[in-house]
Amino acid sequence: MNPPSSDFLRTLMETHSPAGFEQQASRVWRTEAATFADRVDADSHGNSYAVVHPEGSPRIMLAGHIDEIGVIVAHIDDDGFIYIGPIGGWDPQVLVGHRIRFLARNGDVVGVVGKKPVHLQKPDEREKAVKIADLWVDIGAASGDEARQRLGVGDPGVIDTRVLDLPNGRIASRAIDDRIGAFVVLDALRRYATALGSARVVAVATTQEEIGFHGGGALIAASRLNPTMGIAVDVTHASDHPNVEKKDLGEHKLGGGPVLARGSVVSPVVYRLLCDTAERLSIPYSVQAAGRETNTDADFIQLAREGVATALVSVPNRYMHSPSEMVSLEDLDRAAMLIAETCRGIRPETDFTLR
Repeated sequence: MNPPSSDFLRTLMETHSPAGFEQQASRVWRTEAATFADRVDADSHGNSYAVVHPEGSPRIMLAGHIDEIGVIVAHIDDDGFIYIGPIGGWDPQVLVGHRIRFLARNGDVVGVVGKKPVHLQKPDEREKAVKIADLWVDIGAASGDEARQRLGVGDPGVIDTRVLDLPNGRIASRAIDDRIGAFVVLDALRRYATALGSARVVAVATTQEEIGFHGGGALIAASRLNPTMGIAVDVTHASDHPNVEKKDLGEHKLGGGPVLARGSVVSPVVYRLLCDTAERLSIPYSVQAAGRETNTDADFIQLAREGVATALVSVPNRYMHSPSEMVSLEDLDRAAMLIAETCRGIRPETDFTLR
């Protein structure tokens, strides 16, 4: 990965933007897109668009969601303690002992997650899994009035961590799911721009995927663009760490290349195009069965308008929905290369019809 891309990746990962509050990360993404794309735009839902070869045909949509899981201020008591609810799918055990950065009107407010100390717990309490209702955030306020001057109900927050560089080209971050997908689609678009094919390609940083049970930003973006073909980029569970059953997930390793979904909502035409391209370029990949929904933006892109031939490319990710999600930089590079080259092979006459 070249230094500019590396700098952009780090900035994107460290920007605080939970689902429904993606503006900061979206601005970072659009600023980077403007360095090479023909057109950069946004919509009222917060989706960001970068277009290359706008006069080309057919239209291809590349989507990676830019939101992350987070928390939201639900209540501030008279002693100044903050009670929170989830934004997206949380394992509450993950929050214990962490610091939360709230995005407040007058600037960021940082606090620590509080919990009844183990010394004060009864034996049966120690055996129970903690719930979010058992936790609070202490921002150091001396009273409820002071706390309310700094924070308001509805202010969002995220765990306050930085990107961690690890050996063997690996990084850990709280925001990999799925800001890494927004990074990959923009990197794929950048590569496509260096050697254009026939297609008009639009990379989209979609919003609200972590809470988008009815389509989120992906369905809105696909309805606006009306693409012929779509590729969603997300993360999937790596199965190369302890206590994971490969018989349930398949075999997907960090550094093993992108994961291609097969079945369910995935177009067999686009799936085959991705496989053929990977084999031609000697890009390693694995296949993941998706018997029903994929629980990604792909589920909704394929439903837009009269239907979109859609595929899902995933990056193997360890420790999903934690402050220490981990991926391989090599997998990001390979995923972007695969997508860019697949887009170059699409022609106006490419037939996506299932007969």
